[in-house]
Amino acid sequence: MRTDLQRLLPICLCLTSVLCGAEELRWGYSPSNGMPYVESIDHELAHGFVRDLGERVGQLLKLEVRFIETPDKRVETSLQQGNIQLLCINNPQWMSAPEKLRWSPSLFEEEDVLAQRGDAPSFDTLDALHGHTLGTSLGYVYPPALMEAFASRAIHRNDVRNLETRLRMLEHKRLDAIVDMRRPLQFLLEEHPDLAIRINPGALQRYSIHCSYGPTLPVPVEHFDAALQKLVDDGSIQRMLARQGQLLRQRR
Repeated sequence: MRTDLQRLLPICLCLTSVLCGAEELRWGYSPSNGMPYVESIDHELAHGFVRDLGERVGQLLKLEVRFIETPDKRVETSLQQGNIQLLCINNPQWMSAPEKLRWSPSLFEEEDVLAQRGDAPSFDTLDALHGHTLGTSLGYVYPPALMEAFASRAIHRNDVRNLETRLRMLEHKRLDAIVDMRRPLQFLLEEHPDLAIRINPGALQRYSIHCSYGPTLPVPVEHFDAALQKLVDDGSIQRMLARQGQLLRQRR
């Protein structure tokens, strides 16, 4: 009887996981992305589009996905050294050496926009921001004209650790405006309707969002491209994005 139990134990342990025996995929994520993309609690990926996407890709490719929090300034090194093997919510222009990474098909479009207090005159152009302080994300690369204005100190760049803190600093007049991706801004303002802050309608720049691959993927890069393209083509990506807003409204 004891021998039978010893033989059965590994089988029982295996059956506790659908992906028992699957290869591991180290999927990086940046906590600075914010919702609807990422919600990190105690350095663990709890919710968001990235988690939904990673779990779906893991199912399609029969990989066990381990999500690893990766600060923006460490993304390139972590990918190249294999600490993480893939990271989404990325774009080649944000990397110092994008040619050293492989890039997925475009997942969806995003844009950088300005937000400011509702009672402040609108900053309709970058020139209108001259002499003002703009809340930014540490290590983030913005449109060339804005980066030039930072370099010349025509606009003062103030790097703040996360978007929610930037919004609170803006509310308390410690910043004149902030710049961020439209979806995270919209998500947070919907989550905090008490904030008297508006998003300017125009975009500073529009760009595609991709996944970036390091050199140590557990299966060929073409398999990832095919899986992600399938999710784009069948509408899954857009449904995942929409789901985050629906979950927010259910919580409120």
